[in-house]
Amino acid sequence: MVQTLTVLGLESSCDDTAAAVVRQTDGEEAEVLSSIVHGQTELHSAYGGVVPEIAARAHAEKLDICVVQALEDAGLTLADMNAIAVTAGPGLIGGVMSGVMCAKGISAATGLPLIGVNHLAGHALTPRLTDGVAFPYLMLLVSGGHCQYLIAHGPEQFTRLGGTIDDAPGEAFDKTARLLGLPQPGGPSVEAEARQGDAKRFRFPRPLLDRPGCDLSFSGLKTALMRMRDQIVAEKGGLTRQDRADLCAGFQQAVVDTLAEKTRRAMDMYLAKTPSDPVIAVAGGVAANSAIRTALETVCVEKGTRFTAPPLALCTDNAAMIAYAGMERFRTGARDGLDLTARPRWPLDQTSPAMLGSGKKGAKA
Repeated sequence: MVQTLTVLGLESSCDDTAAAVVRQTDGEEAEVLSSIVHGQTELHSAYGGVVPEIAARAHAEKLDICVVQALEDAGLTLADMNAIAVTAGPGLIGGVMSGVMCAKGISAATGLPLIGVNHLAGHALTPRLTDGVAFPYLMLLVSGGHCQYLIAHGPEQFTRLGGTIDDAPGEAFDKTARLLGLPQPGGPSVEAEARQGDAKRFRFPRPLLDRPGCDLSFSGLKTALMRMRDQIVAEKGGLTRQDRADLCAGFQQAVVDTLAEKTRRAMDMYLAKTPSDPVIAVAGGVAANSAIRTALETVCVEKGTRFTAPPLALCTDNAAMIAYAGMERFRTGARDGLDLTARPRWPLDQTSPAMLGSGKKGAKA
């Protein structure tokens, strides 16, 4: 019997408040009926980064508005939904709690099944939403807080091949922007400056390329840029616009080269498993960087592997990916009760050792 599912998704893990409606009929491509995202850039601009308490309050104020807008844009009501999916972690705990509590309220009032979704799974499953990619595929999840190479075997089955041992690329871009007096979010700002710069003027390190494996590190790269900035300021009394552009270009090229080489290694590990239709997908906010995309596409040509990346609007945090990931869980029979808890940490690969340490809240990644 052919089944059509329509799912409402909520996302509030960081500084984007989002709601979306996704529908899929068995055997057909999923369709994003609506996707609403309210950003918080202006709220945090004076602080040089996301302030968790401010973010949580903004989520609480905007979530119901986003839900109403998403339903109106889709031309549907809550009565037309089969389930409600919500990011239950990982993320800033205040924001995650706001989303979970909103979803619980809707579930309790309507009787809709509640599906808790791992935010990282939302990104990792986006290629199936946008391109219908079949399992298993290689996934590079590269965002502000995370960077991992994963083999996606199923909606909740992931094998981590490697990842960052400290800063994620997006975090390094944000810190670089702050060091150079550029506006947040740092990724787009640094990329825009880099277009005007000379990537060969400053030679920054390519971290961990001298070691085997797919693990990454970007903290030292950010420190190297800070030292170069200080050296220029000491010698010249300040930075010119060209200095700043060249620093951005050199930094971005170091990130690009590092990701390209680590991707080659991850692809070799993935291809050794002889998938019938090899695919590498990239998702997450940093996947919007055109230089990184171009480099990864080049690696795919070298390896004879298909490359796919979501549209830019679905690379950054959004609720369409949460609705779809929830739909994938729903089809397997997964349901969560009103005791669903918000989780600040929630690794996708539950079997591999923690990369970033752990504590009372659990492993970071």
